[in-house]
Amino acid sequence: MRSDSINAVKEGDLLWTPSAERVEQAHLTHYMRWLAERGHRFNSYTELWRWSIDDQEGFWGSLWDYFGIRASKPFEEVLKDSSMPGAEWFPGSRLNYAEHALRHERDGADALLYLSERRGLTALSWTDLGGQVRKLATRLRALGVGPGDRVVAYLPNSPEAVIAMLATVSIGAIWASCGPDFGPRGVVDRFLQLAPKLAFCVDGYHYGGKPFDRRPELGTILSSLPSLEGVIYLRQLEPQSATPLTANTIFWEDALGGAEVSRESFRFEQVPFAHPLWILFSSGTTGLPKPIIHCHGGMILEQFKALTLQMDVHPGERMFFFTTTGWMMWNFLVSALLVDVVPVLYDGNPAYPQPDVLWAMVERTGASYFGASPTYVNILEKAGIVPKDRFDLSKLKSIMLAGSPVTAEVMAWCYRNVKADAWAYSGSGGTDLCTGIVGGVALLPVYAGEIQGRQLGVAAFAFNEAGEAVVNEVGELVITKPLPCMPVGFWNDADGSRYRDSYFDQYPGVWRHGDFFKVNERGGSFVLGRSDATLNRHGVRIGTAEVYRALAEVPEIEDSLIVNLDLPGGGFFMPLFVKLRDGAQFDEAMAARIRARMRETYSARHIPDKIYQVNAIPYTLTGKKMEVPVRRILTGVSVDKAANRAAMSNVESLDFFIAYAREQQDYRLS
Repeated sequence: MRSDSINAVKEGDLLWTPSAERVEQAHLTHYMRWLAERGHRFNSYTELWRWSIDDQEGFWGSLWDYFGIRASKPFEEVLKDSSMPGAEWFPGSRLNYAEHALRHERDGADALLYLSERRGLTALSWTDLGGQVRKLATRLRALGVGPGDRVVAYLPNSPEAVIAMLATVSIGAIWASCGPDFGPRGVVDRFLQLAPKLAFCVDGYHYGGKPFDRRPELGTILSSLPSLEGVIYLRQLEPQSATPLTANTIFWEDALGGAEVSRESFRFEQVPFAHPLWILFSSGTTGLPKPIIHCHGGMILEQFKALTLQMDVHPGERMFFFTTTGWMMWNFLVSALLVDVVPVLYDGNPAYPQPDVLWAMVERTGASYFGASPTYVNILEKAGIVPKDRFDLSKLKSIMLAGSPVTAEVMAWCYRNVKADAWAYSGSGGTDLCTGIVGGVALLPVYAGEIQGRQLGVAAFAFNEAGEAVVNEVGELVITKPLPCMPVGFWNDADGSRYRDSYFDQYPGVWRHGDFFKVNERGGSFVLGRSDATLNRHGVRIGTAEVYRALAEVPEIEDSLIVNLDLPGGGFFMPLFVKLRDGAQFDEAMAARIRARMRETYSARHIPDKIYQVNAIPYTLTGKKMEVPVRRILTGVSVDKAANRAAMSNVESLDFFIAYAREQQDYRLS
């Protein structure tokens, strides 16, 4: 870090430069030397990145060899078809994600660490992890679960969730999960689409020092999934309760009963490269959440690349990211097992019982890598927490900020209050790819407010309205060449139309990610918020359709519109605007019912900051609700640039929002 003060930091200020020792130890350095020995010499990261997107077969083929990917059958070629969508990677190969995750199993070493509000810091050894995965997988096979079957989970961020996921995918079944803070509607909207065969469930969880009994919600969820043939029940709130959830319930302890299953006798299901691994869900902006299918081979190869070459974690180190099982970062965190890095799991409120609880955990675990959202940094700043003054952070090497745009001030706060010589950087990616598009580069300096670079293999550019790549201009974030980690499709989308409409509607053959994006001359990147109507709330994407579905059950509400504003300093403001039916009266009692409905149906993140009554909701002539134009008006964009009045069915409906943007006292844009 620069020796001068960063109290008055501004975008573009130099915050950190890697030491010679850090550069020497970096995985990127070793990989570039390995490439040089094979005739590929690069003088900079930019040269390496350019080669990685220009010679896709050479780059991704090199990763297969460099990381020693294990396949029971070899691939015929690296990239058989490069079209998007529809790229065909490593055809002929057969492999298994869980086999790679357990390849480091050995005696006398921790596989993962776990801390929650109800359970002190505990370790799970590699021997215990592998043994429990094999026993549970064997039980699942005995229950008739096999390749292609869907297994869903309503579990917290705990070792049991990791064991259940690995057991599921080890036999070729497909995993999908939600955190127990999700309300019944949010869970059913997701899981019902999959027709799951088996479910893992927990009776409740603790948050902020309070227990939350989810058994009533589970009754609604399980009764809404007619395809279920079995339930495996984890009892955390009441471990001694003998009451099953359903007639076909198996208690977690019983599912893991029986004789040990040796490593030699267990068979990992060998599946094709593109075989479904897990299904992640979009936020449901335009209807039901989209079930996004990720594959075994794509996730293996991408997570090896991302964790080592981009995030620079090393075998034996401890890695933490604050997440739940309903966010893609959970899948990413668990994938640390692939590279022999110890994931540190935390279940609970990150500010309970004290705002610095996670930093106490960093000290106790000796974590080298810490990940959280900018919102979490804001919580620490407001609480006056200075982690470096309270804890031994000598083993901490890296800090990653992700989940929403990161300001220069937030990055500078990390250097000033956490560790001056740590590598503190930001990144951005998404559920759609289950990885980063832009992020850290251990060999490059860190500039305030700037993402260091585009990730290897990712042909990311900013496109203007003409579909041209631009520099130093805000455009649409696009990816012009395929990636192995791109979805193999959506569930229940046989002809691929929903998939194509989601990412390839604007630029045929080019992935449109849905973010505003800018890249500068040195390759530094800026992700500037959603270019569509998705709400990004505290680092978690929320679909407007979820909000509208919940409001549809409030009889006084005729129509509604919700937006979320990204504010300076990493803050948010999410107002809800409602049009009431004739004769209905808006008052605080109705507002309280709306908030309660959001919490009960989905989660606390769905609760709006303010609720306003309006006379009309703006629509286009084609009947589309104008969320993006309203959001732009509320962020100071002129009406003529924010909305096309000629394309509106009710032009006068904008009047309220124009006046509100001019007169409001709810938020500040500077």
